[in-house]
Amino acid sequence: MSEPRGLSEPEGLFAGVFARGGRIGDGAWLQAMLDTEAALARALERAGLAEAGAGAKVTGAARADRFDPAELGRQATLTGNPVPALVRALTEMLPPPAATAVHHGATSQDIIDTAAMLLAAKAADAALGHLSAAAAAAADMAAAHQDTPMLGRTLLQQAVPVTFGLVAAGWLTGLDEARTRLASVRRERVALQFGGAAGTLASLGPDGPRVAALLAGELGLADPGLPWHTNRLRIVELAAALAGACAATGKIARDVTLLAQNEVAELREGSGTGSSGTGSPGSRGGSSAMPHKRNPVASIAILGCSRQAPGLLATLAVGAEQEHQRAAGGWHAEWQPLAHLLELTGSAAAWCADLLTGLEVDAAAMRTNLAATGGLPLAEHVTGVLAPRLGRLPAHDLVAGAAARATAAGRPFRDELLAAADGVSAQEIDAALDPAGYLGAAAVFTARALAAHRATETGLADGRRNGPQASPAPPGPGPQ
Repeated sequence: MSEPRGLSEPEGLFAGVFARGGRIGDGAWLQAMLDTEAALARALERAGLAEAGAGAKVTGAARADRFDPAELGRQATLTGNPVPALVRALTEMLPPPAATAVHHGATSQDIIDTAAMLLAAKAADAALGHLSAAAAAAADMAAAHQDTPMLGRTLLQQAVPVTFGLVAAGWLTGLDEARTRLASVRRERVALQFGGAAGTLASLGPDGPRVAALLAGELGLADPGLPWHTNRLRIVELAAALAGACAATGKIARDVTLLAQNEVAELREGSGTGSSGTGSPGSRGGSSAMPHKRNPVASIAILGCSRQAPGLLATLAVGAEQEHQRAAGGWHAEWQPLAHLLELTGSAAAWCADLLTGLEVDAAAMRTNLAATGGLPLAEHVTGVLAPRLGRLPAHDLVAGAAARATAAGRPFRDELLAAADGVSAQEIDAALDPAGYLGAAAVFTARALAAHRATETGLADGRRNGPQASPAPPGPGPQ
């Protein structure tokens, strides 16, 4: 099996932010198309439909650096895609016996769709590696801070206490769910496209299905059983899994930006490496105008990636409605959005691994912020303590009144409660206002998330060992 060459190092003004996980440029697309053509020549030779040595000759010529992407793009204006020009240029490089093996049985969509699948496989594998590193870091934080109390925040307002372990466990669960789905799509839905002119492989006669199976094996892709020229659910499912991964990383990044604000200061991004805004060496996060600042660069980059994903997913979903056996425009509309979504997901995943492995947790600041509330976030707990003797609604009203007076007059909530609640001891109020006594099932939920993470790791490892769901080559004439 030939190992397809894939993503390139980030290049370009914005690539360091939006293509940190690898860039899918013209060279990557071109090489993936050439890898498909070369694999087809090898499959034809194995099936006895091309002369001995043809596969090796085509493979040797199928190097992207031997072709001019700009010229292929210009010629694509004549045919609607670059494959016919590429096939002609590749054929002209080869002696006649090997040249006859180029593109035999294929159509342009077969080459571009399969190239897209090769790029998707490469990009998904890279993203999954970064997501795995991010999940491992989240798991470490969840375990280390299982009992670290902090303010919960709902609708951006102070709520009941939670633990940072539970927060990290929530991040972990999102990452694990996203990578499980992406790994499943990578394994089961990233598949070969090979159907010829109208999905029948008529030009290969009875050998068509066998050549398709051999081609899938050459490329390490699943054999879908039949061509999917206008059934674009694979593309939609892949795009949805990618967008889901972006959403999981974006949730983490948004939490970090909020918790890293100076007024909160419960989390800080690691300093990393890089340069200051003026171009001189310095720690990451510098500002071009304000030297004191330490911006959450990784979180910002993740959000910059993740916020583009929904629109790209929508474009790919709209394009999935395609006509008859080959689409007029819907297929063409997929190429750039899919490549961009693969890039952005890889970048978001890479930034997320960087963010979580270097994240600094300030448990003391969490305790300080919790104490600074004067116990107000424990009002629900106090209500529960008073309800058995007062009734739930009277207890609620008493606590609400005490909270309002404490806030308006700047008096301690505890004092207002003691003044309003006849017969309730200071010890009872103090116990009700202790955050450690009102964390509910936070530790249980965190432990469950960690157990589920261990199961996810086992399941993903098993999936990697099993590989793509390829079908064996059906029997037919020619060498086996």
